[in-house]
Amino acid sequence: MPEPRTLLRWTALLAVSAALAYGLSRAHFPAALLLGPMLAAIVFGVRGAGLALPRPLFLAAQAVIGCLVARSATTEIAATLREDGLIILAVVGVTVLAGALTGLALTRLRVLPGTTAAWGSSPGGAAAMVAMAEDYGADPRLVAFMQYVRVAAVVLSASLAARLLADVSGAAGAAASGETWSWAGLAATFAVAVAGFGLAALLRLPSAPLIGPMLLGALLHATGLLDIALPGPVLDAAYAAVGWYVGLRFNRRTLDETLHALPGVLTATAGIILLCGVWAWALTHWLPIDFLTAFLATSPGGLDSVAIIAVGSRADVSFVLAVQTLRLFVVLAIGPILAKWIARAVPGETPEKTP
Repeated sequence: MPEPRTLLRWTALLAVSAALAYGLSRAHFPAALLLGPMLAAIVFGVRGAGLALPRPLFLAAQAVIGCLVARSATTEIAATLREDGLIILAVVGVTVLAGALTGLALTRLRVLPGTTAAWGSSPGGAAAMVAMAEDYGADPRLVAFMQYVRVAAVVLSASLAARLLADVSGAAGAAASGETWSWAGLAATFAVAVAGFGLAALLRLPSAPLIGPMLLGALLHATGLLDIALPGPVLDAAYAAVGWYVGLRFNRRTLDETLHALPGVLTATAGIILLCGVWAWALTHWLPIDFLTAFLATSPGGLDSVAIIAVGSRADVSFVLAVQTLRLFVVLAIGPILAKWIARAVPGETPEKTP
């Protein structure tokens, strides 16, 4: 049973999150129910509230987002990969290269050690990057700091871009709140989420809680075997959980320990987002897509966060998720190689141990 002080802090966080989410939704920001809780959690975390979202709740939230993506994208992701495969590979390559160059620059400037800089700059799923970085000898605190600073910056910039470039109705879950659903359909959806997570974990796929339900749900939904049911309150809770998990990772201790690296990390984060924005602008001249779609596709943020924003706006969800999903697999596949290369590319830099 949580202590009364902890319950009080969670109640305060919930109230502040709801107020911010309401204000952002009134301002027609997409993913307001993600952005509001995340901003509130950052403030609470830095001020030493001592709160942490239980990991099972975060995994459940990712599974719900995976089902949401499955309902929106279905087999169109495969069709998009087939039709625009070369361009998508180029998009992935440029974004990964931008992350590698950022890590190399941070290492040459002695802001961070090589392997830590490499993993922290990798544009993939933040949680997966932190977990794998620790396995390969990098400092997980610095990697988490870099990853979640970038995730927060990407969510803010992507939400702002969606607000300015698209006519959205507010929170991402708003569209779903008025849909009809049944308890049987909701139970079947939860079953698919659990089964997808389990299968992905057995196959050791990256970001299993998100990728598993997304792939299995898309297959069943596209073939007409399952009508994915996600009531508004379920989506709202999932968005808030993702926002809290990201925001509460920021704390005063982490900021104090990484204060010397903060200017470099912020500069690198702004640089990689700007570079991806320029690349997105170029894509609009080569493909029949709008800038918002291109920006979300190239954004170096977490797959779950970008998925929420894409679904909540009028972007081409299939193209965005095709690029983001493929990039996640590419980064996880070549991450160790890039980490070793960056560590060895700097004179005097000793590569950190690998398992």
